[in-house]
Amino acid sequence: MQNDATILIVDDEAAIRDMIAIALDTSGFGVLTAENAHDALVTIVDQRPDLVLLDWMLPGGSGVDLARRLKKDESTAEVPIIMLTAKTSEDNKVQGLDVGVDDYVTKPFSPRELIARIKAVLRRTSGRHQDKSIRYFDLELDPASHRITIDEQPVEMGPTEFRLLNFFMTHPEKVYTRDHIQDQVWGANVYLEERTIDVHIGRLRKALNRASSGSINYANLVQTVRGTGYRFSTRTQ
Repeated sequence: MQNDATILIVDDEAAIRDMIAIALDTSGFGVLTAENAHDALVTIVDQRPDLVLLDWMLPGGSGVDLARRLKKDESTAEVPIIMLTAKTSEDNKVQGLDVGVDDYVTKPFSPRELIARIKAVLRRTSGRHQDKSIRYFDLELDPASHRITIDEQPVEMGPTEFRLLNFFMTHPEKVYTRDHIQDQVWGANVYLEERTIDVHIGRLRKALNRASSGSINYANLVQTVRGTGYRFSTRTQ
């Protein structure tokens, strides 16, 4: 089974991290790990996991405090969180849910149950804001109206380039291979030569370059990662 999602495991016990990582890898998920709240926050900001498995008790700060911080920050508020905890009282569960976590799994748990919970949360949250406008600086993409603007001026591009930009803007700061981009934009059943994907990304960059104004060239946000593929990033390479 193949999954597109990358899961961050945040737990200070190496044995638990390893057990969960094996279960996730077997189920086709990408895996990131952190053993404390600080490392978890850095990983979430830099790597943008699709879901966080967050232990309640962590060195240097509790998991629920980290969850509260993530949910208050607009840039991380939409990252789904499943709390992992040995705490079983109803008050603890309510506290976790009150800060905005998406589910709550009590230790000990079976890997099979955890994978089922992860898939359920991802299904529930994957389309939560699929029609919400996405904005980076003055570049805005509105999937509901199928419009792209820079500084409120329309940007003209073809439907394939629109889908490419939509994919990139909803998956920032991650590197994707051409095969992965093909599956997400064209579909897994369509065969394309690598050159075809490069051509469409070239057209996307040209459209963004033509419409760019001021100090930002938006074509540069679609970055080539040599030997791997492409990423959408607001950082310099």
